Amino acid sequence: MRLLVTGGAGYIGSHAARRLLADGHHVTIVDNLVRGHRGAVAAVAAAAPQRLHFAEADIADIEAMSRVLAAARPEAVLHFAALAYVGESVDDPMRYWWNNAAGTISLLSAMRAASVPRLVFSSTCATYGEPPPERVPIDEECPQAPVNPYGRAKLASELVMRDHLEAERRAGRDFAFAALRYFNVAGADRSGRLGEDHRPETHLIPLCLEVAEGRREALTIFGDDYPTPDGTCVRDYVHVEDLVEAHVLALAALRPGEGRAWNVGIGRGHSVREVVESCRRVTGHAIPTREGARRAGDPPALYAESSRIQRELGWRPATTELDEIVADAWRWRCTNPDGYDDSAPIPAAER
Repeated sequence: MRLLVTGGAGYIGSHAARRLLADGHHVTIVDNLVRGHRGAVAAVAAAAPQRLHFAEADIADIEAMSRVLAAARPEAVLHFAALAYVGESVDDPMRYWWNNAAGTISLLSAMRAASVPRLVFSSTCATYGEPPPERVPIDEECPQAPVNPYGRAKLASELVMRDHLEAERRAGRDFAFAALRYFNVAGADRSGRLGEDHRPETHLIPLCLEVAEGRREALTIFGDDYPTPDGTCVRDYVHVEDLVEAHVLALAALRPGEGRAWNVGIGRGHSVREVVESCRRVTGHAIPTREGARRAGDPPALYAESSRIQRELGWRPATTELDEIVADAWRWRCTNPDGYDDSAPIPAAER
């Protein structure tokens, strides 16, 4: 198949693009490189340079996206292009509405003009907001009530896709989408080529590993008085390769006229302290911690009820042990201590 991956220079998008190339597809990556890395595209391209094309473009630029789609002629789009810092979304909500929501509208418009019939959307558990304890683990029927601009813009994208689906159905045109709502993503590609390189970094596992590397003095634990077994927040961690597998299965399962939503997670949580202990075991470093105040909007526990995707798509997480997830992330960081080399040439034709 010919496939287009938006945000393919980012963490999850680059892993997805590499998997799709490994499966024999022709892939076009679109990324504006605001948060993505040319080095990640170069690492993806190394696997099959003749089947990988890269276009530096902003998804909110409908004219640019129309040109890219006309050249790539994809049969489906996997949409990972998004800003994803919750705190930043509170400080600069318009940026998030423009990139995440307006960008999705722009992409859908360009897809319609190019007659691209399928879209797999990278959504988020942030669309559920702060569900009450009795709704955890969270299933797909949990009310979507996001509490920050990041989650609201992602929910808006889901809603506009559903409206677009209904309009296309009434017009007799084929369209289908899947929204994958996932929780905390971690780990790295086991080939050693791809990993997690956010700048700035806000995710717990890479922050722990930065302390192990000596790049930070200590890890701050925000709140130790939550109603959880050890007082710290509990979250669901899914390996990035398992998450990519869910996208691949969703793409294969979509049928014309369908709008589907699936949660992706391992179905149980790990506390902040459990993550720290795992990082200590894997790295052999002490990883000192300091206590900090609770952050606004941090629910005590969030983890997925993912039986629907397991039942309907046959998805099963291959990596469920936290130490294995951390070990993959640590292996990549040891090989790439400074992250991606963004001066690396991309051995593929640019469009």
